[in-house]
Amino acid sequence: LHMGKTMKEDLTVVVKYIKQLYPPEFNVFSTYAELYHNYFASQAKKNAESHLEDKDIYLLLSWVHNIYPKDMRKDRVLAEELEKLKLGSLLPSSLSKELEKKYLDNEEVTIKNSLTKCLDKEIQRWKEDEEPEKLNGHFQSELLAIFVIQSIYSGQKRAKDISAAVGEELSRRLSQELPSFLRSYKDAFEDFKEKSKKHRYYKAILIASINNCWNFRDYAEKNVAEKDDNKASILSILGDIENSGFDVLLQQLFAQLKPIYKKFTENKWDSSNEIMNEIIKTTSKHISDFRTLKDPFYHAIVEKIHARLVKEYIVRLLKRKVSLKTPAQQQNLAQNISKNAADLEAFCTSNGSQATWLNSALPKLAEIIRLQDLGAIKIEVATLATTYPDIRKRHLEAFLHIKANLSRSELKSILGYLADSTASTLPGAPLFSNINVS
Repeated sequence: LHMGKTMKEDLTVVVKYIKQLYPPEFNVFSTYAELYHNYFASQAKKNAESHLEDKDIYLLLSWVHNIYPKDMRKDRVLAEELEKLKLGSLLPSSLSKELEKKYLDNEEVTIKNSLTKCLDKEIQRWKEDEEPEKLNGHFQSELLAIFVIQSIYSGQKRAKDISAAVGEELSRRLSQELPSFLRSYKDAFEDFKEKSKKHRYYKAILIASINNCWNFRDYAEKNVAEKDDNKASILSILGDIENSGFDVLLQQLFAQLKPIYKKFTENKWDSSNEIMNEIIKTTSKHISDFRTLKDPFYHAIVEKIHARLVKEYIVRLLKRKVSLKTPAQQQNLAQNISKNAADLEAFCTSNGSQATWLNSALPKLAEIIRLQDLGAIKIEVATLATTYPDIRKRHLEAFLHIKANLSRSELKSILGYLADSTASTLPGAPLFSNINVS
C-alpha cells in the first residue's frame, strides 16, 4: 500500500511539474515510471516467493490483477503517459498462476469447511429439542440458508474481484458445493426424521427444516442458469426434502381418516353427509398446525390433503360394495355424492387449496350415476376421461358396478367408448393412476 501510494503520488508530480523541465527526448516520465515499476515488481515477486497467509495471497493477487492495472495505471492524470509504455504485470505469468492456484485451493477448502460446520450446528440445534424461532408466524431456521448461500456467494464475489477468470474458476469449482451440501442436509434430515420421533418439538423442527428449503429454492431459481445441470439437481433434492417432510406431517391425519372413509360403504352411503362432516372436522384440526409452514409449502400440503380426500372418496366408490337397481336409488346416491363434493370443495378452497383440477372429479362421477340414457352416459364418460386421462377401464368397470340396471352389452359399450377416448399419456397431476382396483 505504501509503495503504491508513493508511486502514484511521485509519478503525478513528474507529470505535472518535472516532465516539462526536461527536453522531450529525455523521456523523463518513462525513466521514472520504469524504475518505480521495476522496484515494485521486484518486491511483489519477493513476496510471492515467500510463505504467505491466505489473506496476503488475496491482497497480492488483487494488486496484480486489479488495483495496480485498474486503479493506478488508469488514473486520469497518469493513464495517457502510462499507456505509451509497456510496463507489463507486477508478477511473471507463471508465478501469478501459482498464486492463483494456491488461493483457489485455500478458498475452496475454507468454504467447504464452513458449510460442514454450519450443518453440524444445525444438527446440534435439532438435538437440543428446542422450539424453533418464528418469523411472521412461520417456524424458521433461516440462518442456515442465509449462511450457506452467503458463504458461496461471497467466495465467488471475492474471486471475481481479483479477476473475471479467477471468479469463473472458483465458480466452476464451487458449482457442486450447494448440491453436495443439500444432499448432506437431506441425509441429516432423514436421520432426524427416523430417530427423533419422540422429541417434544419434532413436528416444529420438521416444519422449520422444510421452510429452510424456500431460501435455497429461491436462490437457485434466480441465480443458477437453466442450462446448468446443478439447477435440476438442487431443485430435485429440495423437492425430496419437502415431500419427505410432508409425508411425515400427514401420516397421523391420513391414519385417522382411513376408518372414517370406510363408514361410507359400511353404511351404504346412507349417512354420507355426517361422515363427510366428520372427515372435514378431523382434517381441520390438523390443518391449523400446518399454518406455521411458509405460504408456498402450506398451499402445497393443503393440495396434497385435497387430493387425498378426493382420492379416498373415489376409492370407496370403486369398492363394489353398493349395487343399485332403480333410477331413484341412483338419483339419491348421486345427490349425496354431489353434496359431499360441494362440501369438500368449499372446505379445501377456504383453507387455501388451489388444486381446482380436482373439483370436477366427484360431480362428474355423480352425474354418471344419475344419468339413465346410454348416449348421455357415454358423453359424460368421455368428458371425465378428457379431464382425467389416467382413468382406465378397470376403474370405470368397478364404478359402474353401482349401476346394476345396466345390461352386459350396455356396460361393454360404455367401457369400449372409454378406451377410444382415453389418451395414453398420463397427466402431470394424476388422480386415478394412484388408485388400485381390487
